[in-house]
Amino acid sequence: MIYERAIVPPFSKDYEHKDQILASSGSAMDLIAEGYGRYGNKEFIHFLTMASGSLCETKSQLYRAFDKKFLSKEEFEVMICLAAGTHNLIVALFHKLKQSDLKGRKFI
Repeated sequence: MIYERAIVPPFSKDYEHKDQILASSGSAMDLIAEGYGRYGNKEFIHFLTMASGSLCETKSQLYRAFDKKFLSKEEFEVMICLAAGTHNLIVALFHKLKQSDLKGRKFI
């Protein structure tokens, strides 16, 4: 959704904002994948905290996009809800891994 809106004017003409929101939203997803691929809980947890930070940055960028009238109220609300839901999933996974006695596949 973010990509679909960010490539359409007037959003697409604000190059810095467009690039920043695309980078932070993509980074959140990439960090989760990279952490998982490390095969260890401690590293995965570390990457989840970075993904959480990128997602919080994306939420900030969404507020700015809404303030600049790049997003309708409805678009903004849907995207913020999706970002908040994703953040909640990251936090839940973070806590589950912290409580787990398993240390990851690379330690088997």
